[in-house]
Amino acid sequence: MANGFSMSFTAQPEHIDEMGHVNNAVWVGWMEELATAHWQRDGRPEDVAAYAWVVTRHEIDYRGNVREGEEVLAETEIREGPSGARFDRHITFSNADGKAIVRARTTWAMVDRATGRLMRVPAEVAAPFLDGAGQD
Repeated sequence: MANGFSMSFTAQPEHIDEMGHVNNAVWVGWMEELATAHWQRDGRPEDVAAYAWVVTRHEIDYRGNVREGEEVLAETEIREGPSGARFDRHITFSNADGKAIVRARTTWAMVDRATGRLMRVPAEVAAPFLDGAGQD
């Protein structure tokens, strides 16, 4: 079972580009904020203290726009276990009508905070994100 997490974001004036909608870089920042909040909520405290995550890849499909003052619901899920040091996250941003306007698959790699090196994701670190525990 996939483990999911969601939160809302509201487009502020500083998020808006010259076209009048949320800038692409802001979407990436929101993805990072969403993933980090999920890790902090569902990760075991000792793991959150010992490990960090870095992005190795983003694949993003933009299918709509958000303007200043509009809110989006961001949802992330982990559909499958890690591969070595890496985990894939699937992210969907939906507008007020429930329409998916941005979809992404992001790949994150786990880093040992003490050494600064990538490391294979131990089963016990992955477990809270695979068993459905803590789902919204």
